[in-house]
Amino acid sequence: MVSIETIKAAQAGDREALIALLRDIESHVYRTAYYILGNEQDAMDASQEALIRIYTKITSYEEKALFKTWVQRIVTNICIDKFRRTKPSVSIDEHEMVFASEQDVESAVLRKDAARDIHAAIEKLPEHHRAVVVLRYLNDFSYNEIADTLNLPINTVKSYLFRARHQLQGMLQEYQKGGVRG
Repeated sequence: MVSIETIKAAQAGDREALIALLRDIESHVYRTAYYILGNEQDAMDASQEALIRIYTKITSYEEKALFKTWVQRIVTNICIDKFRRTKPSVSIDEHEMVFASEQDVESAVLRKDAARDIHAAIEKLPEHHRAVVVLRYLNDFSYNEIADTLNLPINTVKSYLFRARHQLQGMLQEYQKGGVRG
């Protein structure tokens, strides 16, 4: 991710370092926002808000926490606030998945359907479960990093992940049986 030298240079007022820093984290910020909020427009708005907040608050970052944890805490909090205010509902159908190899059309369709099912199931999780799932499985955060990011005890993180996996497993089994989608 980002080097500590780049972070320190950005904190010292180096504009080029700050721009490099923001460019380096923008896709991670967007991905987190997208999976928490569930639609492209809200994710773009939340990402922009998070990047602006990081830009304006970079001098307040302290090395007590990992930089990625600090960034994810900012974007997650913005998303949770936005989610609480708007309770978004957008169909997953408006988003297209891109696959590296489209030679086997049947496999591509099955992968696309599976990705839609997983995304739809994640969208149905309660917001606190959704946040831990996104951080753990999409951003590859450790339990400790999730606990730091969401300001939760580690056992709560483990409990949320356990319950979320159980809920996802049940929902995905329903999809496989041909259950109602969305």
